[in-house]
Amino acid sequence: MCGITGFISLHGELSHSKDYLSSALLKLKKRGPNAQGIFRDQNCELGHTRLSIIDTSSAADQPMSSENGRYTLIFNGEIYNFLSLKEELKKKYEINFKTTSDTEVLLYGLINEGKSFLQKLNGFFAFCFYDKDANYYLLARDRFGIKPLLYSFNKKHLIFGSELKAIMCYPVEKEIDKIALHQFLQFTYIPSPRTILSQTKKLEPSHLIEIKDSQVKLKKYYTYYPTNKSDDDYDTAKRKVFDILHESVEKRLVSDVSLGTFLSGGVDSSIISAISAKYKPNLQTFSIGFPDEPIFDESKYAAIVANHIGSKHHCFEITNNQLYNHLEDFLDYMDEPMADSSALNVFLLSQETKKHVTVSLSGDGADELFSGYNKHQALYFSLQQDWKNKLIKKRGDLAKILPSSRASKIGNIGRQIQKLHEGLNMDITSRYLHWASFMDDKLLDKLSYANYHSTELIEGSTSSDPFNDFLFHDFNLVLENDMLRKVDTMSMSKSLEVRTPFLDHELVEYVFSLPSSYKIDQKNRKKILKETFYNELPKEVFSRKKHGFEIPLNKWFKNELLSFIENEIFRNNKALKMGLINEVGLKLIEKKWRDRSEGNTVYHIWSLIILDNFLKKYIF
Repeated sequence: MCGITGFISLHGELSHSKDYLSSALLKLKKRGPNAQGIFRDQNCELGHTRLSIIDTSSAADQPMSSENGRYTLIFNGEIYNFLSLKEELKKKYEINFKTTSDTEVLLYGLINEGKSFLQKLNGFFAFCFYDKDANYYLLARDRFGIKPLLYSFNKKHLIFGSELKAIMCYPVEKEIDKIALHQFLQFTYIPSPRTILSQTKKLEPSHLIEIKDSQVKLKKYYTYYPTNKSDDDYDTAKRKVFDILHESVEKRLVSDVSLGTFLSGGVDSSIISAISAKYKPNLQTFSIGFPDEPIFDESKYAAIVANHIGSKHHCFEITNNQLYNHLEDFLDYMDEPMADSSALNVFLLSQETKKHVTVSLSGDGADELFSGYNKHQALYFSLQQDWKNKLIKKRGDLAKILPSSRASKIGNIGRQIQKLHEGLNMDITSRYLHWASFMDDKLLDKLSYANYHSTELIEGSTSSDPFNDFLFHDFNLVLENDMLRKVDTMSMSKSLEVRTPFLDHELVEYVFSLPSSYKIDQKNRKKILKETFYNELPKEVFSRKKHGFEIPLNKWFKNELLSFIENEIFRNNKALKMGLINEVGLKLIEKKWRDRSEGNTVYHIWSLIILDNFLKKYIF
């Protein structure tokens, strides 16, 4: 796990005199605090910051070059099947490896097999491979976007990096992309390939960039949504899910440094921790407790699971005051706006976990793959056409008399019923986008200047099963751009590597081939996952409702952040002064807030705070 960045000249030799690369590497230092390396020649400069995980010796530092000096690689990620690939390369090409690292395996795999070697990789990665003699470059990102890679190019050069803050150290255009801003206000994140800057893009998952003879070509190298559906019966499918997930976890326990697992007490992290404990004696597990927010505190369930699997458990209790005291550091590390408030939770969990281990496994990806969210249950409900469906479709507007807020049980029920009612009266595409959004179209039209419709984000599904299509959209949209980015950014801010066993491509391919009836019914979400591992964990894990985590924004807005909101968001808004948002929409948000019409208003204000932080830090 590392940080990478580089500057590639597309025509002739490098001409700039400033040391942009060193500045960019400084921004990536937390991603890789153990070593820093630079490669320069007349065509390019490549930089790497290293978090040492596999082969911690200096021999495995990067940039890594071949013995003859022709090829160079900078690589961020882990290749879990590198040992089997290494043996294959040894036999086929008689390579004499000098290290025990996966970096060297990737280097010689690309040297000998080129981009086709990507199909053999099991892991997560973002890299740049350079062939000096051919003046050829290959940049690639892993199948599901676990590791980030951003780039900016014009006719003269291509710049790339692991984070936007590194890209902005180079001479890049800093014009705000108003469509990206619209997406951020709608979803709280910016979907790839856009970034907040109009001339900088995210390399999408499963994509590569080839540069040859000054020509830049973008290609997709992998597709995971199957056209052939599995005909396995339910019991066979359970056995396969069990076996593939065990294999995935076992692969991800390979490390030359200390390793543990996140354990929230929910189904997904509990399954990963339970499997890990089978292969790793004295497993360490980590969770956070929130004594001031009992509705979100799952620490007692994490303790039950830890006791059941025999792990050495660490629970860090965080009060609301402690959360607030970390807010400044959290905002300081953030670059491209992302307003998922639970990122602060991951920030603090990573901080405490890093005190004990350098690698942690997580349960990310299971909700999108197996159907874990309320919106998945809502979609299933909407497809049934029974009397309950018809009743809410006609009379769900009565829920408007209920309080609408995420901060209380009754408020959350009111919010969910309102959103369900609104979605039931839409076509299925609009329904998905409505349930995936934090800001509705009416408010967006008043706040955003972009003439944009987000339906383009969910094109390309091929299934005759609308529910599986829905999961596919979540996997592409929410998982990559919100969940995975949140975990990568926050964990890397603390130099902690997080691995995601549910995102092994063999498991993803298999689960997407299964019918939706294996994943959800009237009573259960993540049906096959829960039933597969029901006897492996305490019954309490499966009998309780899923909880997320929300930081106490509304409390802060009425107290600690009140003056800031009044002065910086509603009176001297930077985005408003720059012509990025419309005053009509801003006034409407202010009115709803003052009228205590909560709903999602508190999250709209949080998004404006995150945007304000970005503009002040990087644009003004």
